[in-house]
Amino acid sequence: MTTTPLVTLQKPKDISLSEIETELSQIWHSQNGDKGAPAAVRATTFSMVVYEPEEFQQLLAILGFYTGPIDGIHGPSTKQAVMEAQKTFGLLMTGRIDPDTLARLREEVAKQPADRLKISNMNARGYNLSDAIAVQNPCRIITLCPILGEDEGVTAEVSAYCPIQKTTSNGSLICCEYITLRGTKSALNRVGNTVASLLIPGLPKFVWWKATPNPEQELFKKLVESCNCLILDSSYFSDPESELVKIQELIETDNYVADLNWHRLALWQELTASGFDPPERRAAIMEVDRVTVDYEKGNDAQALMYVGWLASRLNWEPTSFVETGGDYDLKHIQFTGQDGRVIEAELAAIPIADTGEILGDLIGIRLASTNLHADCCTILCSESTGCMRMEAGGSAQGARTEQVTAVNDQKAEFLLAQQLQRWGRDSLYEESLAVVAALLKLQHR
Repeated sequence: MTTTPLVTLQKPKDISLSEIETELSQIWHSQNGDKGAPAAVRATTFSMVVYEPEEFQQLLAILGFYTGPIDGIHGPSTKQAVMEAQKTFGLLMTGRIDPDTLARLREEVAKQPADRLKISNMNARGYNLSDAIAVQNPCRIITLCPILGEDEGVTAEVSAYCPIQKTTSNGSLICCEYITLRGTKSALNRVGNTVASLLIPGLPKFVWWKATPNPEQELFKKLVESCNCLILDSSYFSDPESELVKIQELIETDNYVADLNWHRLALWQELTASGFDPPERRAAIMEVDRVTVDYEKGNDAQALMYVGWLASRLNWEPTSFVETGGDYDLKHIQFTGQDGRVIEAELAAIPIADTGEILGDLIGIRLASTNLHADCCTILCSESTGCMRMEAGGSAQGARTEQVTAVNDQKAEFLLAQQLQRWGRDSLYEESLAVVAALLKLQHR
């Protein structure tokens, strides 16, 4: 993705919280009065809060593994730092922040004295808005940057930038205001009302919460109340099973929630449906009663949402959810079909040596039947990992097999740009998630 050339109306400037609106007004006033300044107008599309913790880079910096900017970009230097930390602490070297690695980093940082928690790394959060988002012409972006260390209140910076290629019919540049607030989590928690007041009235309001949902946190609650759409990404979740239930509870209280990880399932869903498009196979879908889903070990959100989607389309009622563990962290699920048939699903977490950036991507799916005469056996597998495991056991000879080619850009920023173009709730997602939540609640009965 290329970098968008920018005109800077106002470089980042430190101010107090009470001065934010005044300072931004002065920026636009100067555009009207300064004949030498580039003609610029403020975008009038939407405003968005981005909660950007990026805790792992701060943890790595405190422990001496990372010297680069705190920017949330998982580039080569960050990956190398993660691998060095994993090697030092005897963890599986993946170069990726999995739950075990994050837990160990937090544990090691907790042992450090208070004066070691301050880092000299440049804090670049709030300045590197993705081109994929900038192209949507946001009016105002408010970035919340939690920092580690002692609570010293909240600091604010404001700036304004204009993508050169974004102009009005009369040649004026269309510009975006950036507000960056930094402080500890407890400090940011105290300014929820201030943040909500910075969302521009009369325009759509989005919140991109780049962390696990926390309905008990005052800041989270205030932002949910203030926005039109809460955007999450369940690939970030440290405990997807409990956090997917939290999302469902938010939806049940009439909140509009979008999960970027849901959109990563689109091709798998399309190929599943197309496998039963031929007239001779349409009735066979009702014979499916054995489902196997393999996913990259570390996050089972995609696997659960796929099974929830399938069950919601075929009217399967969840009746049992049992975790048997083992090397593959096996999960066994039972449903009851409309005709009383028992449907069994197995979810398997597969360790992958060369993992991608997204934790928990699907690897393979097999739909089959105990009715040996049913023409319903369908195998889908990732192009990068192949179909070997799904084709084992002798069931593949009569199966319809498809390889799933990864979409070019599965990164959150790209999917967010697509989400910002969608208006209205996704009933398919909500129906699928309702099944997932019902399943997960069976574990505690």
